[in-house]
Amino acid sequence: MKINNYGTHGINPYKKQMNKFEQANKSGKQTDKVEISSKAKDMQTSTIEQARRAKVEQLKIEVQHGQYKVNPELIAKGIKNFYQGK
Repeated sequence: MKINNYGTHGINPYKKQMNKFEQANKSGKQTDKVEISSKAKDMQTSTIEQARRAKVEQLKIEVQHGQYKVNPELIAKGIKNFYQGK
């Protein structure tokens, strides 16, 4: 006696899950959407950000020309303040 299709080799266990996913996409459900207000966009380009960009550009120029000097006292003070919570 010969039995064909014995076992689970003919079954795709993910087929049912994929069918549900495809049906959910076809059903016309809306997806999440994010809109950023004009005020929020203005806040993204604040004066603080512009000043930070200018400082970074200045530091890049100093590093490229070999003029950047590390101040170990300021670094130590910053580390100390960080761990003291100031």
